[in-house]
Amino acid sequence: MNNCLNRSSENEFYIVAFSMSSMGQLQLFLGLLIIYLMAFLGNLIIIFLVCLVPKLHTPMYFFLCNLAVADITSTSVSIPKLLTITLTQDHRISFPCCMIQMFFFILSVDGETFMLTIMAYDRYVAICKPLQYYAIMRKKMYIVMAASAWIVGALNSLSHTILTSVLQFCYSHDISNFFCDLNSVIALSSTDITSQKIFIFSEVVIITIVQFMLIIVSYLFIFSAIWKIRSSSGHMKAFSSCTSHLITVILFYAPMMILYLKPKSESKEQDTLLSMVYLVVVPMLNPLVYSLRNKEVWGAIFFQKLN
Repeated sequence: MNNCLNRSSENEFYIVAFSMSSMGQLQLFLGLLIIYLMAFLGNLIIIFLVCLVPKLHTPMYFFLCNLAVADITSTSVSIPKLLTITLTQDHRISFPCCMIQMFFFILSVDGETFMLTIMAYDRYVAICKPLQYYAIMRKKMYIVMAASAWIVGALNSLSHTILTSVLQFCYSHDISNFFCDLNSVIALSSTDITSQKIFIFSEVVIITIVQFMLIIVSYLFIFSAIWKIRSSSGHMKAFSSCTSHLITVILFYAPMMILYLKPKSESKEQDTLLSMVYLVVVPMLNPLVYSLRNKEVWGAIFFQKLN
């Protein structure tokens, strides 16, 4: 029997996920379900408010809405399958479903990466060039910026998915993660993946590190402009408008950089836990960060209740 799995095969992968007792599986299921519902509903509320409340029809909240879409996509493409595995102990996932999961995961990560950079630029214009803000951040401009981010993300995601789909998997089909992560899948390939690893490394440098450096540069200009403000109240007002975005950037980049840029670890459980933080916990915290620290969001929630 041919044990090789390629793009034309109907064979399956097996998502290893977490190995624990029955009670541990039940606790994991309940914890994941609660966190997923919080992430999904929290981001859905952000999208709902931004779409329906005219006060929030600004570039910053438009980008926040796109960020919420990316968070919903990343969690919904992986967590429901993990919940099914935890409940039924059926670890199988078909090859096409694995490729679909991989595509949407990469798309959501790229979308969020670009969106955080665009939001940093938005804050830079708002604080460093306040008189020119509405001339620069016109509606057509910020829609094009967001659309470009999603298009580039989709093309990048499609390229990774196609390159992975033509690989052969003759030795092991056991994915040492809780979803079809790109690195975990190609590590199983019996095909030479040297060129694909180089492509992945180049893509991480261009999309992740370059975007992160652009955010850092934006905030250097922002902090320089804030430092020149003479009044303490002006300092606080300018800085508070950036705090939520800064926290989101840290929550997003910290686990991702540790996971993808650290030396190769023998501990698969450590990598899985980092992926869990990156994929599940961060999307749950993002709506809380923006809503708890933002009076406009609370005002929009109160407005919706009154109407």
